[in-house]
Amino acid sequence: MNNQKIDISIIIVSYNSFEVLKNCLKTLIEYSKEFNYEIIIVDNNSTEGNVRIITDQFENIILIQNNENLGFAKANNQGLNIAKGEYILYLNNDMVFTHNCILDVLNYSKSDNKPKMIGCKLLNYDGSHQVSIDKFDTIWNTLAISLFLYLVFPKSSLFNKYNLNYSDITKPTDVESLKGAFLLAPKDCLLKLNGFDENFFFYGEEKDLCYRFKKIGEVIYYPLTSIIHLEGSSTKKAQWFKYKNQTLSKIIFFKKRYKGIDFFLILMFHELGILLRIPVYFLGGILRFNTDLFLKSYYYFKQLFTYPKI
Repeated sequence: MNNQKIDISIIIVSYNSFEVLKNCLKTLIEYSKEFNYEIIIVDNNSTEGNVRIITDQFENIILIQNNENLGFAKANNQGLNIAKGEYILYLNNDMVFTHNCILDVLNYSKSDNKPKMIGCKLLNYDGSHQVSIDKFDTIWNTLAISLFLYLVFPKSSLFNKYNLNYSDITKPTDVESLKGAFLLAPKDCLLKLNGFDENFFFYGEEKDLCYRFKKIGEVIYYPLTSIIHLEGSSTKKAQWFKYKNQTLSKIIFFKKRYKGIDFFLILMFHELGILLRIPVYFLGGILRFNTDLFLKSYYYFKQLFTYPKI
């Protein structure tokens, strides 16, 4: 493989969850045929042991081991900077392959000369559809989410920015944003954009990348092939980490896209949503005797005091 042209550089950022990573690599190698690839794993200073215990079980793994957790965006950029492939596939470590979906997406990407960032259909472990399409945050849809309107009108394009996930999309569709669990794009386009914005530590970086990519090409949801995504494997044990970085990432995205009164409004509507969820989850915890809901209420309270330094 070293003497051949590399079609795809597959970049996987790792942080703990080694058995999940092992299963990802096993199924990836099993089903990835008819194209040349390299696998680049960037380990963000995992605390549960040495990732080499896993990577040494497979051949031709390029491993970068960081001495600290640099975040998802920066770690992916480390992989991008050494990648030799014509295309880049950003792949979460909690993916399970059941067929050669990479080849399906690669062939579609080469079907014309338009620059495309492509994500395939994501499935839950039981085979059910997973939310993978998003719209960019606007003042209106931020208010609709804060007021729980997206739950009342799940299929409404007016009230739910995730509405396309409730449609039976059967052909490749140009969308605004895709979940970053599986994203394929030409390397030269990603280099032109300088990869992910490293101001995002965890969450939101793929939305920002899609937003910038749409200025030079298309962002395509490709439903004709699929992959299983074991969502949240690296954050289940660190719930505050998840909530904190979700709100930090949203505010960073707001700051990049909006100025003046528009920024003030979208930020206030976002904070309103946080404020409303504090009593909702607290009361839910009382009525259901559920400590997880109490914790959610507490985490939302802490988000009121969370703001990015940039």
